[in-house]
Amino acid sequence: MLRYILKRILLFIPTLFAISLLAFIISINSPGDPVDRLLNAGNDGEMNQSSSNLEKLKRQKRHELGLDLPVFYFSLGTLADVDTLYKITDKEERETVERLIYQTGNKDKVIAYYTSLKNALLAHDNLHFEANKNNPESLEEIITESKNAIENLLQMHQQELIFSKLDSQEKLVKENAVLQPLTPYITSAKNAFNALQNNKRTWKTYIPSLNIYGFKNQYHRWITNIIFRQDFGVSYRDQQPVFKRIGDKFKWSFVLTFFSVIIAYLLSIPIGVYSAYKRNTWFDKFSAATLFMLYSMPTAFVGTLLLVLFANPDFLNWFPESGVQSEIFDPNWPLIHKIQHWAPYLILPIITYTYTSLAFISRQMRSAMLENLNQDYIQTARAKGISEYNVIWKHALRNSLLPIITLFTNVFPLAIGGSIIVETIFGIPWMGLEIYESIRNYDYPMIVAVFTIFGVLTLVGYLLADILYVLADPRISYRDK
Repeated sequence: MLRYILKRILLFIPTLFAISLLAFIISINSPGDPVDRLLNAGNDGEMNQSSSNLEKLKRQKRHELGLDLPVFYFSLGTLADVDTLYKITDKEERETVERLIYQTGNKDKVIAYYTSLKNALLAHDNLHFEANKNNPESLEEIITESKNAIENLLQMHQQELIFSKLDSQEKLVKENAVLQPLTPYITSAKNAFNALQNNKRTWKTYIPSLNIYGFKNQYHRWITNIIFRQDFGVSYRDQQPVFKRIGDKFKWSFVLTFFSVIIAYLLSIPIGVYSAYKRNTWFDKFSAATLFMLYSMPTAFVGTLLLVLFANPDFLNWFPESGVQSEIFDPNWPLIHKIQHWAPYLILPIITYTYTSLAFISRQMRSAMLENLNQDYIQTARAKGISEYNVIWKHALRNSLLPIITLFTNVFPLAIGGSIIVETIFGIPWMGLEIYESIRNYDYPMIVAVFTIFGVLTLVGYLLADILYVLADPRISYRDK
């Protein structure tokens, strides 16, 4: 058994690698620029700085995040590709350069054209003018118009449009004295683009190329931070560490899931066994009707009903209506005191989270028991004089537990999934609502972290199921596997 478990754990390594690789691919291909999102989340005016300062700030942030490194240990591309393209700070500009290289095959000329545009953009910060008394904002608007035009060119890969845009920009510079210092930069950009058009090397895009980067890359940095530091990055919403945000929410989701599953199994297994043993009796019919009724009731309705009945000052005010703790809670309390304080807040949510599982598992248990009670080995056990109690609870039950154990493998993923409905009704800060808010706000570091942890917990659930199979049925052996 131990040997089998070790083999399974070793097999988990390539599976975990595949999960992490898929999560990383989702992360790097998510819409938008993570640097821009983080700077916007800071909400302290970074995005309103001059072009040169903003470029410096973006470069610094990219270095902090490791985005100025190659993406992976190696890359497969063509002879025309630039192996240092990842150093361009702006994501959209990086994609534009990549497209132009693919269209022309001349990476040197594309980089020269891109550099000339960046120089023209930075030159806007050095423009000085005296405000027009009649229209003090006119000159500033002209500079802004010119700056926006260059920024559009940096994100434009349609070559016909680039020609037109450069001509318009050249005309704008000639017609406005305040823009005269930009003349050499615009001329340089036009010359660079003309040189690009006259020196296309499209044949290079058909020749494959392999670039080796070693361990100093974004994926290696990302995966080692997760393994050794539990660092999934920072949230786009508030720049808080993702692992801390998940940890704060996960403990409550785990408590909810753990107790609801334990209660569901402790109740549903005896109900299912007894319903199968007393098939077609009043107990079987009554329990079936009751459980089907529970299973058909919407979670939102049951949760709201429990609040109205048992957390209502006008009826039965037995439990708090929302939250997990009151204002008097002290983190320094002994554990038993904390549990006593939390318990009233968790009873109604656990009931709401449990009743559907209770109905489903009990019917699964009944079906499995009915199948085994009709087997020959049960009749043989009875013929040998084994007591009915042992026949039911030691023989039939063991063989009936296997499908129930299979259901148990979903416990760990459920712990991180949570329940948005239950959390919303009872105002509890669990994982379900956090995941929903992350998706709604395109908080990809949170989404990727949840995806990765979900995959790991699923593998843990499968491993635990294998162990429980052996404990439930000794005939199952992994010695030869």
